[in-house]
Amino acid sequence: MRMTTRLLLVLGLLSSGAVAAQTGDPAAGERKAWTCAGCHGVPGWRNAYPAYSVPKLGGQHAAYLAAALRAYQSGERAHPTMRAIAANLSQQDMADLAAYFSSQSVAGAQ
Repeated sequence: MRMTTRLLLVLGLLSSGAVAAQTGDPAAGERKAWTCAGCHGVPGWRNAYPAYSVPKLGGQHAAYLAAALRAYQSGERAHPTMRAIAANLSQQDMADLAAYFSSQSVAGAQ
């Protein structure tokens, strides 16, 4: 169910033109991803409250990751830490991070 919701969100954004056709640079994204590794790179890491597992980013679709970062930046998605991190990201930063994480394998990736 959750994956279906994510897929529909990405497809809706793509079809509406809300996702900018900005190409990310995976190498630049790797240099910018050190902050992400603090939570997303720790196997089995759980958020304290509300309790949930921190999602792995490796292997996710770039369009989904970029859309999620924009939603955190705008406040559409509520998570204080992610909102603070995304607040200072440019559109290119988001595209680069999305390109980097989408190029990673699902197993063992951040």
